[in-house]
Amino acid sequence: MLHCWENGTGKGWTMLKEYLLQNWTLMLILSAFAIALHITVFLDKKTIRRIYVLIAGVFLLSIVVFVEFEYAAGVEHRVLRAVLMAIRYSATPFVISQLIYTLVKKQTWYIFIPSIILAVIDFVSIFTGIVFRIDENNVFSRGALGYLPFIVAGLYCVALVYLLIKRSNKKWMEIVPIAFLSFALLSGLVFPFVFGGDFARIFCSTIGSALFIYYVFEILQQTKKDSLTGLLNRHAYHADICKKPEEITALISIDMNGLKVLNDTQGHAAGDEALVTLALCFRRALKSRQYGYRIGGDEFVVLCRRTSRDELAELVGRIERFVGETKYFCALGSSYSADGKKPIEDMLRESDMEMYAAKARYYEERGKDRRKR
Repeated sequence: MLHCWENGTGKGWTMLKEYLLQNWTLMLILSAFAIALHITVFLDKKTIRRIYVLIAGVFLLSIVVFVEFEYAAGVEHRVLRAVLMAIRYSATPFVISQLIYTLVKKQTWYIFIPSIILAVIDFVSIFTGIVFRIDENNVFSRGALGYLPFIVAGLYCVALVYLLIKRSNKKWMEIVPIAFLSFALLSGLVFPFVFGGDFARIFCSTIGSALFIYYVFEILQQTKKDSLTGLLNRHAYHADICKKPEEITALISIDMNGLKVLNDTQGHAAGDEALVTLALCFRRALKSRQYGYRIGGDEFVVLCRRTSRDELAELVGRIERFVGETKYFCALGSSYSADGKKPIEDMLRESDMEMYAAKARYYEERGKDRRKR
């Protein structure tokens, strides 16, 4: 009995050393990620907790992958290998859906439904072989739905990229990390067919590295982004109006109506929610070469480069329509320079005058409505 225990201990120690050897880089990256999160000041606590769950998930997945490959040989571990493979096939879509849940604001738990359904199918496959089969000789083969885990994970990748680009300010500094992250995720889906199943051994390191690098890019971007709304901030605005000002052909001034009353009656949390909601409306409305900034408490500016008068009118219409779908109100004014020669200061003055006139009309109409009551 002592001999068996010593053999078991020796095998366990050997497996631990082998795991550390194969995943040491991943351990360092995840540890650095966790430490960086602990000292982060620009992320809210909910987002930090979700990223911790993501880190833990990648770590546990690395253990599953390692043990599965260790037991790939020898028929005595056939059932355990099948269970581990079901976990691995289910884990990748879960990781990507957790990414969406973490990085994209106002996502609900419904985003996990496809990955939950896939997990059920994967575990049913242990007995039916519908996705994969491990035969009595511990040999793997694909079933009728053998590519379903890759398809689901791929659709999640597409959704992640689309949502990240949609919530971004469409600037190159934000598109690059999104492209890097999407390439890393897609490589985990495509490379197994190029390099064989052994690529799964480095999948977790690939994902861990991509997440940490994306996080570093996010930190760098915070110097130009408003922490509450995700729009570009006042510093970015002043920097951008100095870059090729001749390309700026349109400018929109936006100011929220009723923010002070909202803060006084319902609290600043309600006011913050209103600003975030309006910012989401602006981002939805923005197209290529159109950039949104929060330059004050409830003051926003949109800069348009090489934008025609018709495109400006369409943008204004989209903003008004999206804001109209909410319970909030804002005043809007615009200025146009066909040749881009009008000074930015003059454009801002024109758009502000139009915006303040719209604000005055709003409060005048509200006053009339109260008097009628």
